[in-house]
Amino acid sequence: MNAAPRSRRERPAKPALTREGIIAAAVAILRAEGLRKVTMRRLAQELDTGPASLYVYVRNTDELHAAVLDELLGTLAPAPAGGAWRERLERVLTGYTDMLLEHPTLARSALTARPSGPHYLRLVETLLELLHAGGVPLAQAAWGVDLLLQHATATAAEHAGEQPQGDWQAAARALREAPAATHPHIAAGAEALLSGTPEARVSWAFQTLINGIERTAVPAPAPTDVPTDVPTDVTIDGQEAT
Repeated sequence: MNAAPRSRRERPAKPALTREGIIAAAVAILRAEGLRKVTMRRLAQELDTGPASLYVYVRNTDELHAAVLDELLGTLAPAPAGGAWRERLERVLTGYTDMLLEHPTLARSALTARPSGPHYLRLVETLLELLHAGGVPLAQAAWGVDLLLQHATATAAEHAGEQPQGDWQAAARALREAPAATHPHIAAGAEALLSGTPEARVSWAFQTLINGIERTAVPAPAPTDVPTDVPTDVTIDGQEAT
């Protein structure tokens, strides 16, 4: 015997849509199924609504992915309270890189997705604060933050996910077997090119960048171009313009 139809009025009301709820659902899909499944259609299915309803809160998929990244930035541990500023800065950057490595598809998306939420602002503020603690001038610190985050993101994107073992072995073999007659520098440095753990290389790269940011001034702004359409015989405040 078929069950009696249930009136729609008796069903529990669906929770109201909010941007926070949408982002939370997107993060849950990311953790369970990967970033490729974080689409408006899949999210609408998860929230039992239509895709059009989501565009009121999120303009497009790119903005959604950026918001997901910002939400995950909130899981980063704060900078260590003690220790040298360089070590503290490296710890923050390593934490950011490790977070992206846990989500391979997000790491690649983060190369172009630029978050703008509160957790991103906190990360930038922390990096600026640590560079300031090291006496780095503000202009260099400002450009340095962009460089450090770009490198961390690219590192995570490069190493995220399964790496074809055969490709790496072929590249290593090519370096080791390069003939000294035609490639003397590779032949001499093959083992050095392949040496070091990933952790050691990441640390070295961050320290190299930090040292460069500390010591390299940003270029001075170019002088404003003088208008060329001002007649030479025009007087300004009683003086002839030259």
